Amino acid sequence: MGLKIKHFVIFITFLSVGCQRHPQQLTKVEASRITVSDSIIGNDSITFFIAPYKKRIDAVLDSTLAYVPKDLVKNDGERNTSAGNFLADAILEQANPIFTSRTGKQIDFVVLNHGGIRSIISKGNVNARTAYQFMPFENTIVVVEMSGTSVKDLFTFLANSGRAHPVANTKLIVEGSNTFTKMEINGKPFDENQTYFVATNDYLVQGGDDMGFFKNRSGITNLDYLVRNAIIDYFKKMDTITANVDDRFIQIP
Repeated sequence: MGLKIKHFVIFITFLSVGCQRHPQQLTKVEASRITVSDSIIGNDSITFFIAPYKKRIDAVLDSTLAYVPKDLVKNDGERNTSAGNFLADAILEQANPIFTSRTGKQIDFVVLNHGGIRSIISKGNVNARTAYQFMPFENTIVVVEMSGTSVKDLFTFLANSGRAHPVANTKLIVEGSNTFTKMEINGKPFDENQTYFVATNDYLVQGGDDMGFFKNRSGITNLDYLVRNAIIDYFKKMDTITANVDDRFIQIP
């Protein structure tokens, strides 16, 4: 019996040695671009499986939430636009109650980035799909506590940027070579010695669109609230969406 066991152990040892694998190395990587288009034939079984889910998603996305009486676009004004004003006002309306409930403070004004707006909002009924097209990014609303000095740097950046970055709750007048003749926040004259709470998005806080002045913040509150979801909630709240080019930020020759 002992001899049989010994032979068995020897056999297993030889077998394990013989089956050892040599290490492999990656020597070449190839890639090709596959364009997703109508030329790709769908898989019937997969299409059938996802059909009820797609139907439900489409129903949610396409359900009418509000009405827009005219197109909202981001190029109908020099310093502020109808689309930008809609976006900034919606963020202020939806974010301020959340921020107040958490901190007891009020948002003083809003600043966002012109490039974040990815489509117009066409005249007619609007829905969740409209919001996804208008704001496809997963950015969240962030409230930044900033010194008056940093806010002045922010306003100077806006004046020199050459783009209509969306703002809300401000009245800024620039004359000539980007010289401010009026700066008001929440209906009050700008005070460089005051601390302000600015609602924006996490992309800009991280320095996106060259907005590096947010690094000089005193504090930050992430509301964990997607910009897109705030737009959808604003649609639900408002029967009719109106936004026009106004005097929140204007240029005088």
